[in-house]
Amino acid sequence: MKHPFLPVALSLLAVPAAAQETFDATLAGHAYLPALSLVAPPADAPKDAWISGKFTGGARNGVPMSVPGDTGGLHGKRLTGLNLPFIGQPLQGFSGFAMNRAEDGSVYVLTDNGFGSKANSPDTLLFFSRMDADFDTGEVEIKETVFLHDPDFKVPFRISYGGTDSRYLTGADFDLESIQRVGDSIWIGEEFGPYLIEATLDGRIKGVYPTMVDGVQLKGPDTPGISATSVKGTDWTVPRSGGYEGMALQPETGLLWAMLEKPLLAASGENEGDFLRVMVFDPEARDWTGEGFKFKLVEGATAIGDFNFIDETRALVIERDNGEGEPSLKCAGDPQADCFPNPAMVKHVVLIDTADVDAEGYVRRIGQIDLMNIADPEGKARIETDGGEAGRFSLPFFTIEDVMRVDETHIMVAVDNNLPFSSGRKLDAAADNEVVLLSVPELLAAQ
Repeated sequence: MKHPFLPVALSLLAVPAAAQETFDATLAGHAYLPALSLVAPPADAPKDAWISGKFTGGARNGVPMSVPGDTGGLHGKRLTGLNLPFIGQPLQGFSGFAMNRAEDGSVYVLTDNGFGSKANSPDTLLFFSRMDADFDTGEVEIKETVFLHDPDFKVPFRISYGGTDSRYLTGADFDLESIQRVGDSIWIGEEFGPYLIEATLDGRIKGVYPTMVDGVQLKGPDTPGISATSVKGTDWTVPRSGGYEGMALQPETGLLWAMLEKPLLAASGENEGDFLRVMVFDPEARDWTGEGFKFKLVEGATAIGDFNFIDETRALVIERDNGEGEPSLKCAGDPQADCFPNPAMVKHVVLIDTADVDAEGYVRRIGQIDLMNIADPEGKARIETDGGEAGRFSLPFFTIEDVMRVDETHIMVAVDNNLPFSSGRKLDAAADNEVVLLSVPELLAAQ
């Protein structure tokens, strides 16, 4: 097996990883699914799944809509106007687009694991959907929702609903973050393992594959079997919420390129550097190839949101910081209801060339667009932004986790709204599941 982080192709004349151009982006369409959009669990799911979010306050609370959601300490604990627990399962949290569409042209989209952690999401079912965004009407249609289930006991550890006949998966089992369709299989990258999961098109689990590096499993603090006395940087090297946020399907080879959301940890317990690892998995062989590269984050960025190829070698990556809200409304002092203490600053879609990797393993960044500075000359924005300005559109959200090429001049980007904990566009309202169409001809043509 090759060393896992040797470059796929060396280029002695490669442009340095940080050298790039920022291209213009224009809003071509704006649609959204309202934040409080719920779906019924399957008929054979446990009754427990009918009320979701019962554990978000620590102790169990089964009284629907009784606990106000807020933005948390990082963002000033502003109320978002929605209360937990929910009756039904939230459609919230778009967390990955598949490059290959369904037969009817709809887009496979993944919903995040629930309410942000393993501990508070055992009553949240895991699923993917087929989605259509109508940019003429501004509506997002969910054409089908497919719940993941494990009747064949392919998951190698006990699951939350393991004592039921249906064995539906929950947010206490996996944290789903990236999705691709390969033939008749859905492949999902997740963060607790980190694992790759293979499922049928109707959600039946076919396999769960740990991340192997030179015969050793890569683990995080939420990997089953990791104890409370484990040593950070030794027993586990993937930080919490640092697994496979992006996973791209390469058209020419059919390989899956899985990108970690955050830097790995060194033996000291600190980040090994300001870059993210990308590792290659062969879905036909169902094994890691040993190939990969490094993606260098720009200053201020903390994570990525999605990763998708646009041709045989070039790919799009969402790069972000942890901020939300317009910088014009940054709090001058202590957090208040009318300001954002940690506004959005670094929100990019980056174009990379996976065939151009330097001698140190860094992939070349060709260029980027700024998701905080999108031209909107025709006024296509459908939701007013607190602190925004006329003619400029932005995506001032904590997590932006979906990107894909639509055609030669357009890409589509969508938001993970962390229901009901994130706002961004509004100071006092939970973020919707926004889907935007962007005209970016210069970015897509860049080499």
